[in-house]
Amino acid sequence: MDGGEKMKIMNMVNAINDALDIKLKEDRNTIVYGQDVGVEGGVFRVTEGLQKKYGNDRVFDTPLAESGIVGTAVGMSVAGLRPVVEIQFSGFVYPAFNQIISHAARMRNRSRGRYQTPIVIRMPYGGGINALEHHSESMEALFGHIPGVKVVIPSSPHDAKGMLISAVESNDTIIFMEPKRIYRAIKQEVSEDKYSIPLGKANIISQGTDVTLVAYGAMIREAQKAMILAKEAGISVELIDLRSIYPIDRDTIANSVKKTGRIITVTESPKSFGVASEITQVVNEDAFLYLEAPPKRITGFDTIVPLPKGEHHYMISPEKIFYDIEKTVKF
Repeated sequence: MDGGEKMKIMNMVNAINDALDIKLKEDRNTIVYGQDVGVEGGVFRVTEGLQKKYGNDRVFDTPLAESGIVGTAVGMSVAGLRPVVEIQFSGFVYPAFNQIISHAARMRNRSRGRYQTPIVIRMPYGGGINALEHHSESMEALFGHIPGVKVVIPSSPHDAKGMLISAVESNDTIIFMEPKRIYRAIKQEVSEDKYSIPLGKANIISQGTDVTLVAYGAMIREAQKAMILAKEAGISVELIDLRSIYPIDRDTIANSVKKTGRIITVTESPKSFGVASEITQVVNEDAFLYLEAPPKRITGFDTIVPLPKGEHHYMISPEKIFYDIEKTVKF
């Protein structure tokens, strides 16, 4: 850390706001818009104060029309702007799916490299806040399957700021999914200066020797709690924050499994055809001969996230993660 670097305690909301502030200030081609992001600062107040600072032409509200929000971003990006659009909840993004998969993801290929679509599509995702239907989805695997887009998920204020700056500066279309369950649950020192974190690179949070634990987003915090239980049981866990759903960091995952011989992936999303399945296949292809136990998936269920009264049955607990850690190590 540079001795002259100014640090400030931030939660994830503060950190994302700070990243947007930096990019709006330094690049007039950057614009921010979406439902209620201007006057109100967004439903979670992530963009609070930015319209007042940069004006209605660069930070503004839109109609409740997700297809229109992303569709206009495609046109703006082709014309040279760098739109950062907010989908109020990830469960509302489906009307915009056509624009993402049919246009934003394909523009570079369609134009043989003449045009690009530097768009960041921000959306809070995941459960755990006792919300209504369409407000608690974790459907990141849908976007990871689309050629031409990148999908990233931060798990801390520090990562949120650095990854968002990288996303805004990228010439690709980035799906930037924000775990709303921990928007204000985690505070840490974050540099007030500009910095970036490369997209597509996982982060080894904790070194270990007995089992590799891969998670991302809000599940990192649950994994860390499970690690405390594992340590008490004499089990050494290597924790990897995936950070990037696509492109996935195959090398970091495979090298870790070659050391530990075991892997457990924790995701909040439905089990079938998900990110955990992809990670299991990465291990099968790149580290199969090192395995000492079958790869394990700890996921949500293949059902709609329950409404508040039953949501706790769906969410993954540290005790559940520890149970499978112990079972895998004793296999």
